[in-house]
Amino acid sequence: MTHFIKVFILSFFGFCSLAAAQTWELGLTGGAMGYMGDLNQNNPLALNHPALGLTVKRNIDSYWAIKFGVLQGKISDDESKSKYQQEINRNLSFFSPVTEGSVSLEFNLFDYGFEFRQKRFTPFLFAGVALAGFNPKTDFNGDVYELVYYKTEGQAEEYKTIAFSVPYGAGVKYNFGRYFNIIGEIGYRNTNTDYLDDVSGVYPDPSKLAETDPNKTALRQALSDRSAGKIGNPGTQRGDFRKKDSYLFVGITLSYTFVSQKCPF
Repeated sequence: MTHFIKVFILSFFGFCSLAAAQTWELGLTGGAMGYMGDLNQNNPLALNHPALGLTVKRNIDSYWAIKFGVLQGKISDDESKSKYQQEINRNLSFFSPVTEGSVSLEFNLFDYGFEFRQKRFTPFLFAGVALAGFNPKTDFNGDVYELVYYKTEGQAEEYKTIAFSVPYGAGVKYNFGRYFNIIGEIGYRNTNTDYLDDVSGVYPDPSKLAETDPNKTALRQALSDRSAGKIGNPGTQRGDFRKKDSYLFVGITLSYTFVSQKCPF
């Protein structure tokens, strides 16, 4: 009987230890954000601006976790600084804040954790869904303009400045001091919009940019075609004809793990 009680007690606390393996993490993220689209077609690692964020993570077990995150950053491009003459001639530019909220699923390649025989280091993969708010602007002749309101390609309506995206990527984790983790990651966001940069298709007929105020008409036309030689003939290529824009984040997260010591029974 005594032996049975000892086995029961050890089994009981062993089960509680496993139950506690489902832990929460709170993290602070810092890194850099970049963009790929009509004004950056060739460099998938063009990181331009800092980004900051917060993460809350539910570790289901040592392999799987669900992460909730918010991220604030900025993307931009300026063709006047390009190494390609065609882009210098086109001379378009933009910058935009990006605010992202996301939910993603992480998979650790190793048995990761701080318990005995678990790995303190692991690579991981992740994928999820996100919503991102953006607002492309440009600095033109010393003034800043919010481009969505100028419909620079002759759109009938303003495009939406909230985009759905699919974050995906990879990284590495290292556990130290038992409850702390340092995490490095790189992740791309494929969005459902082609207007992160306010550039999508072709140059419009100037008549589609007409306003009742001639000064406003001239401004819309100037924002639509910012080339020195006015190369934007109606119907000629303004964007790169790829349907969607994307952005990326490369960063490091420092997180703290909260472990409940309570047994569910």
